Amino acid sequence: MSDQEKETQEPIKKRTIRSFVVRGGRMTEGQQKNYDTNWREYGLELQDGRISYEAIFSRKSDVVIEVGFGMGASLVEMAKNAPEKDFIGIEVHPPGVAKLMMLAKEEGVHNIRVYCDDAIEVMAKCLPPSEASAFQLFFPDPWHKKKHNKRRIVQSLFAQQVAGVLQDGGHFHMATDWQPYAEHMMEVMEQEVIYVNKAGAGNYHPRPDWRPLTKFEQRGERLGHGVWDLIYTKS
Repeated sequence: MSDQEKETQEPIKKRTIRSFVVRGGRMTEGQQKNYDTNWREYGLELQDGRISYEAIFSRKSDVVIEVGFGMGASLVEMAKNAPEKDFIGIEVHPPGVAKLMMLAKEEGVHNIRVYCDDAIEVMAKCLPPSEASAFQLFFPDPWHKKKHNKRRIVQSLFAQQVAGVLQDGGHFHMATDWQPYAEHMMEVMEQEVIYVNKAGAGNYHPRPDWRPLTKFEQRGERLGHGVWDLIYTKS
């Protein structure tokens, strides 16, 4: 049976926008070993459904959610520098998840947990509503071509979904090194009445101290590339 025939015969799952496009998720033997060894401490499963932050971290705290943490170095650094907070990372790329857990273990960082799944589904099925203190989205795929702009994760629906997991006064922090995407983010967010631009309407925010510079970003700065931060507070 051809793929086309399968598509016509198999039920179609209706879905919202996805937070990612899968790119080479295969792990090396070493990465798989690290993944399996550390998952029991750091891993969270989509299939387990709605979580309690207090139960997961055994305390009440400010909880920060980050989507698309790449190889995890920046998120681990943030968690290490803010032991009074707890962090949940969501990343679909298994090698990145394996690397984050390995780094956390090496650094003795225990205030972090991770999902290896689609952020849209995790937000809908697992994260408690209106409880997170912050939501971070750093350097998402900008989808440079105009015909692909609709694939950008920062859209009105996504902004509303983020608002659903944020507590009142919580902030949605984005960063990008692609100016047209920064402008797109600004356009989307300025139209969302539930958010207030922390830097003032139409303004970008200086990079805050809590967002570490990535190696990619440092290289870009040396080459004269710009980076744009946007921080919006849920009102």
